[in-house]
Formats: sequence, structure tokens, C-alpha cells
Amino acid sequence: MGRRLPPLNSLRAFEAGARHLSFTLAAEELNVTQAAISHQVRGLEDTLQVKLFERRTRQLELTAAGRRLLPPVSEAFDRIAAAIADIEPDNPDLPLTVTVTPHFGARWLAWRLSRFWQAHPEIDLRLHHSTRVMDLSRGEVDMGIRFGRGVWPGVVAEKLVSVELIPVCSPALLKGPHPLREPSDLKHHVLLHEEDFEEWVQWLILAGAEGVNGRSGRVIGDPVIAVQLAVAGEGVALTNRSLSAGDLAEGRLVAPFEQQLNLEFGYYLVYRAQALERPRVRAFRDFLLAEAREGT
Repeated sequence: MGRRLPPLNSLRAFEAGARHLSFTLAAEELNVTQAAISHQVRGLEDTLQVKLFERRTRQLELTAAGRRLLPPVSEAFDRIAAAIADIEPDNPDLPLTVTVTPHFGARWLAWRLSRFWQAHPEIDLRLHHSTRVMDLSRGEVDMGIRFGRGVWPGVVAEKLVSVELIPVCSPALLKGPHPLREPSDLKHHVLLHEEDFEEWVQWLILAGAEGVNGRSGRVIGDPVIAVQLAVAGEGVALTNRSLSAGDLAEGRLVAPFEQQLNLEFGYYLVYRAQALERPRVRAFRDFLLAEAREGT
């Protein structure tokens, strides 16, 4: 028995419009006019004899029927896109696209990239710095570097960097009227926090630091800025050892204490298993894993 399906173009228009909750953004994605998207969606509603969107002033909302239809339609297009990507011959002239969090890109990846470019000048590597988790099955990117516990559906995840937090500061803080010689000396210095006070509180307990208020200091809200303030001598930051390796090696930062706080999170390289059949993907994966093993 044949499948009963509406026109695929109308389903594409619906899926893009529902995902963005905007016919304008859907039109930009599909490279058509906003009127074309609206027409396709109207046609789909007529075919199904059900309303999929509530059209309000400057706002779209999915109806109950629209909310039910979106997940299976999105999944179907994702699976089609993945299947096409798997059977297409690899084109070495295409760029290698990788999404990476800004913090990891700035603190770990940036000062290693020259070694990759020297080894593979033929690969056009394009990095997208974003905290948004991009769907690899859509073909937006070839690989991603994500922060988390390493479990994401539909992808292979290989750990690059564990989270091992250590205090770092400017070398100047090892001198002066209150030099940092033992953890309790932190009571004389400003603690720099990324989001809240909990990580510093945990570290101070592990280090046995007495008389230090872990809930004091400045909440910065950005790990890159927190480390930059530490380099400038504005306080002591608690940062990932591996992500500060460059500053430590070049003397911009020092680690006054060896005690580290280990968290269950990490930075992972993620990709679809079939992607390794592409030489440029395998080359970058092998490079990153080698750099992670070296740790320098």
C-alpha cells in the first residue's frame, strides 16, 4: 500500500517555519520568499484539513496539531540528510566545519591550530564559535567540541580535556606584602568566580584553607574574562588546568598550589561515526586526540 504523504516542499516549509517560529527565517533558510513559505504552509493545512499555526501579530505559535507533527517531520528530514551525507562521495575541496565553545576555542584550541595548519595546509578549516549545540545530523557542521558528561544521542563522543580546577594568578601575587605561599594566604586576595561561589568553596575545603571566605570576591560571569583579570593581577581565578596550560607555560600565570578540584564534566569531540570516512574529518580528529594526549 502506498504512503499517504503531502507534498514534501510543504512539509519542508512547515518544518522550517515551526523550528524558527518565523516564516521570514524559514524563507531565509530555504532560500525562497516569505510568501512562498506562507503559501506552502497554507496548502499543507488545506491538505491535512487541520490548522498548524496560530498566526498572531508579529508572532507564530504552533497549534496542538503542529506540535505533534513537528518532531516526526524534523526527525525524518534529519535522517534523509544523514543518509545523503553518508552516500555522497567525499569532496576534498569542501571546508571542514567545526563548532566549538568560545572558552575552549580561546583557551585550548587557538594556540594549537598552527600545528594543524602546518601539517594539513590542504584542509580549509572553518571554526564556528558558539555555545549553541548544533545538530550534526543536519549537516551544518562536520564535528563539534561540546562541554558536558559525554553522552549525546546519535554521535560518537571522545574526551579531550577533563575538568581539573586549580587556582591561577599573576606571578606578582607571589611577592608583595601578602605573598601566596599556602592556601590560607588567599584570605588576603580577591577570589574571581565564573558563575557562583560553589567551586571555590569546594576547592578551599579540599585544600584545608582556614580563614578564607569562599563566598567573597567577584563574580565575573565569563571564564575568559576571569583569567584575563588574573593575568592582570586583579585576583585569583579557579580555572581548568589544561585550558590555562599556554599562559602557565609562558609565565603569564602561575599555579601557586597543586591541589585541584576534579569535576565530572569535560570537553568532548563529537561527530557522527560515518564522518570518519572523510579524510579531512579523520585528520582533525587524530590531531585533536594527539594534542590532548600530549597535554602541552
